Amino acid sequence: MAAVDDPPLPDTDNPGFPHLDLALIQVAVEHAACADTDGAGEAELIDQITQLQTLQTSLAALQTARIRGFARTHVAARIAAGTVEPEKLDRSVRAQVALATRTSPTVAAGRVRVARDLHDGLDRVRALHAAGALNAEAAAAIAAATDHLDTEQRREVDRRLADHDLTELGLGRIRDLARSIAARVAPHQFRRRAREVREGRRVTVRPAPDGMAYLSAYLPLEQAVSCLAALTKAHAAASCSPEPLTRTRGQFTADTLVERLTGAAHAGQTDLQLQVLVPLELLVDPDSPLPVEIPGYGPVPADLLATADGRITWRRLTTRAGTVVGGDSRQRNFTGFLTEVIRARTRNRCADPYCDAPIRHIDHIRRVDDGGITELESGRGVCEFHNHVREHPGWRVERTPEGVTTTTPTGHTYRAGSGPSSTRPGGPLR
Repeated sequence: MAAVDDPPLPDTDNPGFPHLDLALIQVAVEHAACADTDGAGEAELIDQITQLQTLQTSLAALQTARIRGFARTHVAARIAAGTVEPEKLDRSVRAQVALATRTSPTVAAGRVRVARDLHDGLDRVRALHAAGALNAEAAAAIAAATDHLDTEQRREVDRRLADHDLTELGLGRIRDLARSIAARVAPHQFRRRAREVREGRRVTVRPAPDGMAYLSAYLPLEQAVSCLAALTKAHAAASCSPEPLTRTRGQFTADTLVERLTGAAHAGQTDLQLQVLVPLELLVDPDSPLPVEIPGYGPVPADLLATADGRITWRRLTTRAGTVVGGDSRQRNFTGFLTEVIRARTRNRCADPYCDAPIRHIDHIRRVDDGGITELESGRGVCEFHNHVREHPGWRVERTPEGVTTTTPTGHTYRAGSGPSSTRPGGPLR
């Protein structure tokens, strides 16, 4: 978790950003959230839920407008200061929006794109969004469906969308409608886009609760359907076998996928090396109910790993109250066991606030050239994005008594805890 310190409040006589008004709105909402609703009737509560949804949508539109305003102002200031590389400008904008919105840089990048595109030809869609009639997800879906078009083509899509009552449609139908209209408005760009996105095919794995994970393949449509058809065909063949089928369709197709990818005789024959965080209490008492933890994927019951089929090699790191026991090093670069401890300390996730990306670099909090030492307390694991962004003008990372502190070019300061035991929430808007 992380906390943020805002710079001093701007002059409230300035008619620009309504900082004080937003603070008053927040106070009113916090008061209402703590109010007792026992005396309210069902109809009244539904009316308030509807009004709050409209307000939430309008505030999202206001935030989108402010994101665009910040991006334009910051880019202009950076260019005036001599930074003209588009990649550096984009990275600096994304990093600061991510910290301000308490999201990852990937999510922030999407918000910046939506802020740009909604103000570049999608005037009717933006008006519905600001009025609270079109939620943020629907506005983002329309922006994404038209992000390959120029301004005039977006205006045409916006005009044709006006023939439909978007406020009565669900998110899926809005997304399909926007894509369909965009394809008709600019068929050549649509065909080129469909070819280009195939270059991005990939396979990823994401953690899921309770010792599970999502294995996802981003594939051309016909290939994805072919894969599912092959698994379905295998299940149909097994269903016709004289031997009784003891697994559900979902279980059978999942097991078949693992067997065909790994070449194992059955899905339970796992052959891999795992780094696990083992509580000290579990080493002392084998019957302890405490789970082990796989960095980046969360807790898993120890007995499930211990009784798994196949060959599993454990690389154990002992923890006490969630803290990894580590060591130090006299090297210039982080290597070996010290690297493993630093990675495990933040569960193999980027140490920067709100970022859950995998660790790609072990970074010195204080640079070696500035006198930094290669030891546990001076190292942190960060993703590719945050490893580069700290090199931009105006960024500073340092260790303070409260934790590792990041200061952005606007003077905002964000504090990141050393691990999941830190529960300090983000600072209030003021």
